[in-house]
Amino acid sequence: MPLKTENRKLKTAAAALRALQSPCRLCPRNCDSLRAAGKHGVCGLTDELRVFCCTLHQGEEPPISGTRGSGTVFFTGCNLRCVFCQNYAFSQSMQGEVITPAELAARMLQLQTRGAHNINWVTPTPQLPQAVEALAIARAQGLTIPLVYNCSGYESLAVLRLLDGIVDIYLPDAKYADAAPARLYSSAPDYPEINQSALKEMLRQVGQLQLDAHQIATRGLLIRHLILPDNLAGTSAVLRFIADELGRDTAVSLMRQYFPAHRARNFPALARGITWEEYEAALECFDALGLNTAYIQEWPDHCEH
Repeated sequence: MPLKTENRKLKTAAAALRALQSPCRLCPRNCDSLRAAGKHGVCGLTDELRVFCCTLHQGEEPPISGTRGSGTVFFTGCNLRCVFCQNYAFSQSMQGEVITPAELAARMLQLQTRGAHNINWVTPTPQLPQAVEALAIARAQGLTIPLVYNCSGYESLAVLRLLDGIVDIYLPDAKYADAAPARLYSSAPDYPEINQSALKEMLRQVGQLQLDAHQIATRGLLIRHLILPDNLAGTSAVLRFIADELGRDTAVSLMRQYFPAHRARNFPALARGITWEEYEAALECFDALGLNTAYIQEWPDHCEH
């Protein structure tokens, strides 16, 4: 896409997103908060751009972090309220600093200069107007690396459609198959249906995951699924949806990293990590469904089976 055309598209998208921010309809909650008037949305934010940190991050999946790291922007706030959130310090406790879109653009350009394979927006949904405005500035000043949209998977279709042609790589969660745990643990009983529609739209926009000669992602969809204790996430149903509705070539990251962070110990079912047997069952289900591309986390030798 020519630079002028891309810049015009970004500015148009930023304006459309800004119109959805106050009263706020940027996410499926449609909380209608007057964020431009200083009112906080369900996400905990007004219309200020608040960022926890910008860093080269090595902790993502191999095609995202690669060898040089992912240029990660950790945005403050989140549209979910997961009781087990491992990033609660900035997703719910709202740590972070207020910056301008121009300052965010400069930080993204610095990450590119430091060798980042991509720009990786973590939980950007509540701050998309400002983030896209920053991206327009950065693109005009020479940002060329792909954009990763790293989110909870609880996304508005109308908002996702505004990102068509802007996002290169979608990195969403698929957290739950059933409404009951989604309600109890993330305050989002409609999560499964919203998530499934969002995943289909993401795939429509960017297709299956594409890697370059160095096995670094350049475009496409990579879905994350966190295994929870006692099958609370409904892993088999989540994987079956992916296989049947998105295709067996859809890339999936099966994460074993759950631990009872934040308020999880207040919920007996979440008060422990997962067992090897639970993770193994997820791997076996993946294979049985004929899915082809898995990113898995090795089980540490010091952990008991």
